[in-house]
Amino acid sequence: MSTRKPSAKKSVARKASGIAKGVRGRQISAAEPVAQKKRPGKTKKPLASERIAAILDALDRTYPNAVCALHHTSAWELTVATILSAQCTDARVNMVTPALFHAYPTPRAMAHAQPEALQEIIASLSFFRQKSKSLVGAANVVVNDFGGEVPQTMEEMLRIPGAARKTSNVVLGSWYGIASGVVVDTHVLRLSRRLELTTNDDPVKVERDLMAIIPQPKWIDFAHQLIHHGRQICEARKPKCADCSLETSCNSGDKTWASH
Repeated sequence: MSTRKPSAKKSVARKASGIAKGVRGRQISAAEPVAQKKRPGKTKKPLASERIAAILDALDRTYPNAVCALHHTSAWELTVATILSAQCTDARVNMVTPALFHAYPTPRAMAHAQPEALQEIIASLSFFRQKSKSLVGAANVVVNDFGGEVPQTMEEMLRIPGAARKTSNVVLGSWYGIASGVVVDTHVLRLSRRLELTTNDDPVKVERDLMAIIPQPKWIDFAHQLIHHGRQICEARKPKCADCSLETSCNSGDKTWASH
């Protein structure tokens, strides 16, 4: 099977878009105060209020309209999509959910499904067998315990199979606008450690640390912004530090480029 190469026009457009993003990121970073180093890889006062404010300011200017990347039209659809997103990219989840929601449009419909039937639809996702069981279990709890409506408190959300704190925070924040905590996925965890906002690597402890230093009205947006930044710029293996709007605020030991 032949592989189609992108047209010259598309390649140029992509390159130009990347350059534009890089220029914008450098402009934003240059306008922020420089985080003083204590020693290589360490910031002098990583949790200083002025540094936290600079990080939030840069994120607001870089991602002013950041929202959840999972496609959904209801709290239930977002719950399902977030459960499916564990150890899986949002883009991959978005490829299977249209067929899933068409076959099982409501919690009640999914509650009556057999896990094996769901597996056929979500087979391209990681851990699809366990996730299919979680979805049927989640649907039954939503129907039997909450009258078919996804609840609006953390305590109740945690009763739903497959909905740990991450899923609960995503649904409560993105759908209901309730800042009950900070979503900690792989991107938020990685960036929080690089920015020295936490020294922990357990998501629950990282969330606790972030909740202590990030103002509650910013919890929802902050998580969305870090997730977008982690995907586009602050990648795990080779962060694009020269194009990063947080570069002057960051003294991470694995930076690929530094202005200070």
